Amino acid sequence: MYPRLINYSKSQSFFLLGPRGTGKSTWVKAEFPEALYIDLLDQALYQSYLRAPELFKEHVLASKKKWVIVDEIQRCPELLNYVHQLIENNKLQFVLTGSSARKLKKQSVNLLAGRALVKKFHPLTALELGKDFVLHSALRFGLLPMALAVDNPSNFLKSYVGTYLREEVQQEALTRNLALFSQFLEALAFSQGEILNSQNIASDVGVDRKTIEAYIQVIEDLMLGTRLSVFQIKAKRKMSSRPKFYYFDVGVYRTLRKKGPLDSEEQIDGPAIETLVLQHLMALIDNKDYSAEIFFYRTAAKVEVDFVLYGEDSFCAIEVKRTQKIRSEDLTALRIFKEDYPNAKCFVFCMESMPRITDDGISIMNLEFALKNLEQILFAPPHSPSFKNFSK
Repeated sequence: MYPRLINYSKSQSFFLLGPRGTGKSTWVKAEFPEALYIDLLDQALYQSYLRAPELFKEHVLASKKKWVIVDEIQRCPELLNYVHQLIENNKLQFVLTGSSARKLKKQSVNLLAGRALVKKFHPLTALELGKDFVLHSALRFGLLPMALAVDNPSNFLKSYVGTYLREEVQQEALTRNLALFSQFLEALAFSQGEILNSQNIASDVGVDRKTIEAYIQVIEDLMLGTRLSVFQIKAKRKMSSRPKFYYFDVGVYRTLRKKGPLDSEEQIDGPAIETLVLQHLMALIDNKDYSAEIFFYRTAAKVEVDFVLYGEDSFCAIEVKRTQKIRSEDLTALRIFKEDYPNAKCFVFCMESMPRITDDGISIMNLEFALKNLEQILFAPPHSPSFKNFSK
């Protein structure tokens, strides 16, 4: 098992939320080997708690364990009332894993008020993989732990999107028409890294726009994808208003994105590279508790920068390019952004081998290098030795 670089405290209970397949169960069992482990995917145990949830409290107290892991807590959110009691009255600590936020939104409120933190779990990162990180493999198969562990990652990913995703939706009773939802998943993949147009997807799938918007919310509740908003803070230009969409992992995106003879490599590879960067950005911010949100920049005139990080800990813009040589025209959007926000750090992650800085202060660096050194690059002060070393 690869080490997961996630900040947490053994003095406070926490939720650990993330898509299935990211390694939550493996991690919590390794980090808390002495804890009582309750797996709500165990059908017999799950059914017994549904019939008599008070058995959960009896089970926990009988174990005499200080820490308790409840895996897939969203399957039985009624147990959160007992978790609350056990934290307050018995001073026990809990790790509550979940792969869906939908059922937890209301029931978890009493825990979130200082009683349980919320941590998010992501696919592996280049830093966690170390020497085992291979860029071309990550861009093809993504970074789910099982995709890296099996001999045939393509078959695993087909099973993941063909069986698991549909089963997850079915278990959550989020839609009755699984065939239609499967068609939607594939249609949505064509919007990866693009401005989200619910009406166009609705036309492709053959349903109304409201159904598509409800399906997209399901994807977000299951933490399988995210919408990025346009960065508009103190905007000096007329900005676009519609969000972009990304599935949470490159391998999942590429498996859902059907490819035919009319598709160019650039149409698929461009969003794949952006997705790999985004999943690293999200993992870094969540794992290390940085105060920064991820946006993108797009003016009404369609000038676009892939990612903008904004918060107390960082303000920077990132363009992601497939090219091995960055030309002046490739920097147009970043230069426009820099005119509006001169105090922001600006970066290009690309396939150039040697890092360099342009005369107007845009840092250009190799994508693999950037992913392995992302924290120092994005969160070091611009005049610190740590930052300057990455631009030499």
